[in-house]
Amino acid sequence: MAAAEGAVAANARWTPERSAAGNRNPWLVVTVISVCAFMEVLDTAIANVALRHIAGGLSSSYDEATWVLTSYLVANAIVIPISGWLSDVIGRKRYFTLSVAMFTAASAACGLAPTLGTLIGARILQGMAGGGLQPVTQAMLIDTFPPDKRGQALAVFGFTLIIAPAVGPLLGGEITDRYSWHWIFLINVPIGIVSVFLLQAFVDEPKKLRQERAERLRRGVRFDTMGFLLIAAGLGALEITMDRGERDDWFSSTFITTTAIVSGVCIVTFVVWELTRRTPMLDLSLFRNRNFSIGVGLILLTGVILYGTTQFIPQLLQEVLGYTASDAGLALTAGGVATLIGVPVAGLLSDKVQPRFLIAGALVVEALALWHMTHLSTAMSFQDAALARVWQALPIPFLFIPLTHAAYVGVPQDRSNHASALLNVARNVGGSVGISLMQAFISNRSQFYQSRYTETLNPLNGNYVHGIDQITEALTSHGQPLVDANQIAVAQLYQGLMQQVSMRAYIDAFWVLMVFVIVVLPVVLLMRSTPRGS
Repeated sequence: MAAAEGAVAANARWTPERSAAGNRNPWLVVTVISVCAFMEVLDTAIANVALRHIAGGLSSSYDEATWVLTSYLVANAIVIPISGWLSDVIGRKRYFTLSVAMFTAASAACGLAPTLGTLIGARILQGMAGGGLQPVTQAMLIDTFPPDKRGQALAVFGFTLIIAPAVGPLLGGEITDRYSWHWIFLINVPIGIVSVFLLQAFVDEPKKLRQERAERLRRGVRFDTMGFLLIAAGLGALEITMDRGERDDWFSSTFITTTAIVSGVCIVTFVVWELTRRTPMLDLSLFRNRNFSIGVGLILLTGVILYGTTQFIPQLLQEVLGYTASDAGLALTAGGVATLIGVPVAGLLSDKVQPRFLIAGALVVEALALWHMTHLSTAMSFQDAALARVWQALPIPFLFIPLTHAAYVGVPQDRSNHASALLNVARNVGGSVGISLMQAFISNRSQFYQSRYTETLNPLNGNYVHGIDQITEALTSHGQPLVDANQIAVAQLYQGLMQQVSMRAYIDAFWVLMVFVIVVLPVVLLMRSTPRGS
């Protein structure tokens, strides 16, 4: 293994001949392409809060409207694995520009969709276009910056992956409430048009890449059709399983059972198939590099934590404490501010400190933050909720940026497209799994606590009877008729019970995430040290 990694590292010396900056300032490239990637990531979260408005506006049920989210995620998941191949064949700059243009056009079609079917079709196109933006952005940055400057560049890119999921629900809620759901898609149009012009002006297609593409076309383009069909079916079915499992009661649904089986069979078959190909669609030999393998696994973990908590913390505040969507979003935004502060610091440190030390420290802080969240209660204030989110979100940049930095050490430059695709697949899968498993866990624990607590709510329980009498007496003293007061007292007691049930379920979820982080922590020690400038 060590010999193999040494051989790979020897072939991975960085040179500027693949830089997307050309003769221009490379930070212009970072800014332009990161804006495009931010736009795409934002669209994975911004539509969540508008689903009820979409359903009402297009005369459909809420369950039908959820396909607006699912269709985007499925299309996105299918394209990400082949984004490296498409970039090699079409040309990296051309493919990126076409993706931005197609994403912009699809966004306009989403905003103007007259029916739910049209909207879902436009979202599929939007997801397909957006699937290549993040991997190609990452590959451009890796090729444009030498290793000793790469952390700072990845920090800028980190804004797109870390901040967008946090501000998406808040921005989506504000736009929907103040204007209409159409504008959560239409705001992409002017940004996309400007981005296309900026890409043409400031992003270069290096001579080295043009030569490699010409040579590839001269030899004849080979597309791994079977590999693509397997990974498309596998990841697409996995996204459907994760996104709709909770709504359809998981494996009690024939549909969800079928998609889960299809996903498992196709992904396993894909791995076997790719390992036997001379020209695979995804270069799985990259996993021989220990740092890359561990990096992919930990990026998946980061996706679980980032997307899972971003989804259910606002849900906790709304369901348990009765916060409005805007107030819940503001509490989440406090964590976004902490992340904004942490991203540039993480970028600077990842160029100077061993990545595994930063990652280990971030996991320890994350575990402590989750432990702190297990002590929250229904009596917590807005300040308590916001501060808890700050501590939980602060370590995320110190996970994502050093992980991405370390994962590319030893990866040959001509494999950066494949490495980016694999890392982004891991992050997306982690996000989908994190959201779905946490939602299922919270639902199951809520049912457990509800059944346990309601067993004691009967006339034989003195505390129950005393509580009902106290509430009834208070209501009658304010002029409420006795019969109505007794019914209201029962309803209030039950409402308070449900609040406690939900809170206990969320606390259990924090415990599980904390244990998960602690169990994964020793894996970081297996990462190799990275020589300065390697």
